Amino acid sequence: MSSPVQLTGIAWDHSRALPPLVATAQRYEETHRGVRIHWQKRTLDEFGHMPIDVLAQTFDLIVIDHPWAGFCFEKNLVLDLAQSVPAPLLVELKQNSIGPTFESYVWQNKILALPIDAATPAPSWRPDLLERAGAQPPQTWAEAVALSRRKLAVIPGFNADLFLHFVMLVKALGAEPCADSENIAPREIMQRAAELLRELTEPMPRAIFELNPILVAERMTTTDDFAWNAFAYTYNNYARPNFAAKRLRLGNLISLKPGGPRLRSVLGGTGIAISANCKNVAAALDYALFVASSNVQKGIYVHAGGQPSHRSAWDDKLADELCGGFFSGTLATQSEAIVRPRYSGYVPLQTDGGKALQEYLRDGRNLSAVLDKLDAFYRESRMRGGKDFQGN
Repeated sequence: MSSPVQLTGIAWDHSRALPPLVATAQRYEETHRGVRIHWQKRTLDEFGHMPIDVLAQTFDLIVIDHPWAGFCFEKNLVLDLAQSVPAPLLVELKQNSIGPTFESYVWQNKILALPIDAATPAPSWRPDLLERAGAQPPQTWAEAVALSRRKLAVIPGFNADLFLHFVMLVKALGAEPCADSENIAPREIMQRAAELLRELTEPMPRAIFELNPILVAERMTTTDDFAWNAFAYTYNNYARPNFAAKRLRLGNLISLKPGGPRLRSVLGGTGIAISANCKNVAAALDYALFVASSNVQKGIYVHAGGQPSHRSAWDDKLADELCGGFFSGTLATQSEAIVRPRYSGYVPLQTDGGKALQEYLRDGRNLSAVLDKLDAFYRESRMRGGKDFQGN
């Protein structure tokens, strides 16, 4: 009897991430008796920022987000799936992925990963606490600030999240973030975006600057500290019955002013990439396609706690009921999300830029100096990769 094919994968540490992959692996093994798949996990921060070159040496399957595209292809760390996946399957995934999730992995005609998970910052709230306060979920920036001044609002102010909130506002104010090679955006727009964040966060406790989206959701569902979260990467789990002590509702983003367009937040979510060191590419690719397929996404994946990227799950009424109205509630915001830069040196900018913003928002440092630092970090990030890997 021949030895089974062994595949190893790395995901991140949350009920939205690991259990659905373990469940899909279990089912895949049951129908492919010669394959064994073992998933491991890392923290959310490690997921976003630990260099992929370390992981590519150890794992066959890497759950990844789209900003790593330039770095991965410059270093030849992953397979270009455009060369491996049959064209009809790529067309099906492109047509049926929610919002820009599929396109986010397409970079310079190469494909980094197959989309399996969709997320973008959106509001969440505790209906019971808002009702107790005689308040409704805000629809505009001014209403959000008013709720913040009542000590009812929160955002994740962790460094990377803060930078992405800033990017969202730069886009809303009319600039294309990181389109210029010297500056993130025109200085007056950067200044206004930072000032808006200051207006919203100033009444909030300084503890928010240590909170990522998971910690915000855990805090909101285990304490009565906050009634409404303005924007954080979504986790449908907290809207499901019996997942958390106190359930959240999730909905679409607010507008900067009455009658204006919704904010467009910065796309998150994940895909499955295949390491260039993978010794069993055919099996790894077949399993990745299995996880990304319609029936698995709206079936095993979502029922095991996942947050699928396939539109069939977002359109499924049973999935929506299972997840407390998450899919219908956030559909517009997920569909309108914007894609981050993917040039080779980008990813560390999220941490560096977020730390600079914290100096202004948390520590009261001079805004002009902070914006100078932001642009300096940006220029430094543009110099980290080769010239052929600098496209957004």
